[in-house]
Amino acid sequence: MSTTRKRFIAGAICPSCNAMDTLAIWREDQVEVVECAKCGHHQRQTSQMEEKPLRPQEQVIAIFHPD
Repeated sequence: MSTTRKRFIAGAICPSCNAMDTLAIWREDQVEVVECAKCGHHQRQTSQMEEKPLRPQEQVIAIFHPD
């Protein structure tokens, strides 16, 4: 049995309740999961979604993958 390591995202604001520093992120079956510790709001994002630029006018220097 493996344990899933959840990490909080510093400075992130929940899109549902607008609370700051309450979003935790972890990976389940190659899918990024983000959940708010305050209201329970959660999002799932696949690797294909990660590759699409959120702001195409900006340049990405590096993507951090702490595995």
